[in-house]
Amino acid sequence: MRRRDFITLLGGAAATWPLAAHAQQPAGRVYRVGYLSIASRERSLRFVEAFEDGLRRLGYRVGENVTIEYRFSNGEMERLPALAAELVRLGVDIIIAGSNPSTVATMTATTTIPIVMISIVDPVGTRLVASLARPGGNVTGLAVDAGGEILGKRFELLKETLPNLSRLGIMWNPDVAVNRSRQVAMTETARTLGLTTIPVEVSGVDTLERAFAAMTKERAQAFVVQGDSVLHEYRDQIAEMAIRNRLPSAAVSSQLAEAGFLLSYGADLLDRYRRAAGFVDKIFKGAKPADLPAEQPTKFELVINLKTAKALGLDVPPALLARADEMIE
Repeated sequence: MRRRDFITLLGGAAATWPLAAHAQQPAGRVYRVGYLSIASRERSLRFVEAFEDGLRRLGYRVGENVTIEYRFSNGEMERLPALAAELVRLGVDIIIAGSNPSTVATMTATTTIPIVMISIVDPVGTRLVASLARPGGNVTGLAVDAGGEILGKRFELLKETLPNLSRLGIMWNPDVAVNRSRQVAMTETARTLGLTTIPVEVSGVDTLERAFAAMTKERAQAFVVQGDSVLHEYRDQIAEMAIRNRLPSAAVSSQLAEAGFLLSYGADLLDRYRRAAGFVDKIFKGAKPADLPAEQPTKFELVINLKTAKALGLDVPPALLARADEMIE
């Protein structure tokens, strides 16, 4: 079982991460990395640790031969352009962008500084890159899923747990452009599985009560959350309200299952942040983002929260438990 981290962090959202400040630096080249996240500092801790671990494995030491300027928008998308522009003004050598909105904001701020994207939905369809094989421009990195076929997997897992499932809520954030096309794909996929979908829009924590009221009114039996950095920020509140409303929930990342969702299925995000360091290393050594193929995930994980199942009075099928990569008890 994975032990959850309980760490309290201090300081403003736009401050440089402490490890990068006031460190003794050796003679020679010191690279500067910009890191832009739509999430808060607290929510980003494990991803930051994974990214820095990836750098260490490649011989980089924060505060010695690399410094990192961290910027966090605390789930407020409107702050991203200013934070991206700030990183550009600082003259960083490369920028890490952890989501579609972060990547769009960074691409708007610079066409010359290399950008490594990490948790990106449909990078080709959203025109962040020309193609996976030859991204073009100053952007490359990692997509968050392997395409449309992964969407139905979470539906199937819920149906396996709830054999009588027929009405499924889909919680999504309309402020993220890619979510609109993804919403259409999810609706079509659900229909092929005999599911009627109930879409509910959530763009911030203040819209959650209305979303759950809508799903209850429409007799949803469970719901899924689109992979979205804003909703990821509010995962604790969503999970608590899901249990209170007795709605089984599924999501894309294990962090949501840890927060209290019934299950998650998707790419191992921590693994992707470690792998992002490889792109940084190649670019530092002279590779151009335009020539570095963007990568799709190869490692997926199923996480089941047995505490949530018990709270909802659900018996998870043994066959499903046997396939789980992790069970939270």
